[in-house]
Amino acid sequence: MLAAVSGDLPAAAGTIEIDGTPQAHWSPVELAMRRAVLPQRSTLSFPFTVEEVVRMGRAPWTGRPEEERDDAIVAEALRRCDVARFATRPYPSLSGGEQARAALARVLAQQTTVLLLDEPTAAPDLHHQELVKGIARERARAGDAVVVVLHDLTLAGAYADIVTLLADGQVRASGPPAAVFTAPLLSKVYRHDVEVVPHPHPAAAGRSLPPATGTAPVTLEEQ
Repeated sequence: MLAAVSGDLPAAAGTIEIDGTPQAHWSPVELAMRRAVLPQRSTLSFPFTVEEVVRMGRAPWTGRPEEERDDAIVAEALRRCDVARFATRPYPSLSGGEQARAALARVLAQQTTVLLLDEPTAAPDLHHQELVKGIARERARAGDAVVVVLHDLTLAGAYADIVTLLADGQVRASGPPAAVFTAPLLSKVYRHDVEVVPHPHPAAAGRSLPPATGTAPVTLEEQ
């Protein structure tokens, strides 16, 4: 579904619109100016440096006035994703978690108002998982649309405003985490007894963050 939304796969039925215009009417460059996609895996066969990989996110803006800010935007994306110290290292030499953060930095450097993130927290360690979700939350608070595919229910419950639970190709529930993440529904979907326990320190959980003023992050939970 995320591939269809991003334009990488044709929709089997219905229409997908971006900025009120059918997706097919946008050129690849025009789409890249409006939405950025983080795939589950970003494999490179050539030894590009981390900075070069992040700079690829600026490609849609080549030849436009926005290009003048490329250096500053790339530097900030490297810093925000905690990969600035790897800027001169070949991307293939990084660990899986480091590569994931470098790929996210490329997405941020693209400077779009729609972020489509597929399993962004699968490879990073605990500290950087929180970093990634914090970035997603910040972008949503700034008014961007953030769609995240996750298997981690805890992270989804802590950070997302709206979650959509998918199973067997169908939407089983959609709404605020507290309404969707119920023990009966999760036990049925995952075919395993699930107990939902409230966070012992709500003030420390992601839900304590101020609500987003723009489009909230949406987490697609797939079984």
